[in-house]
Amino acid sequence: MTSTPAPVLFRERLWPSAWVFIVSALVMPASLLVFLPISVPAGIVTAIGFYLAIVAGLVLTTPTIEVDDSRLRAGSAEIPRELIAEAHPHRDEEAGAERGPRLDARAWLLLRGWISPVVRIQLDDPSDPTPYWLVSSRRPEELAAALTR
Repeated sequence: MTSTPAPVLFRERLWPSAWVFIVSALVMPASLLVFLPISVPAGIVTAIGFYLAIVAGLVLTTPTIEVDDSRLRAGSAEIPRELIAEAHPHRDEEAGAERGPRLDARAWLLLRGWISPVVRIQLDDPSDPTPYWLVSSRRPEELAAALTR
């Protein structure tokens, strides 16, 4: 007898924004400047290879946030739902303050620079020195609602 997986209440991949891929393309002219004087084919192949390596790295390391009835999984970390006390979404200046002046050095972070909003997930585990998780999300209100339902 196989157990059915818990229904997913929230799922989000933290894909890089389009501008990250565009800015990453600046590696191509930089590598062309270095390699074209040596060899035109080597310069072109190296420029394309560097860019493709950056794109592959960005895509392959994109974390997923997933909430179901029993747990929160953020990237490679997960925590049981019963250890989550509350979740608060933050946007704009509040999100900046959470990532900056109000940040506790003991907090667990899953932040992406291309995603401004964050969710502060307060933990209720006296044995864990981590007071909260701070997670980037393009849909912070939905993530907080899924965690507190």
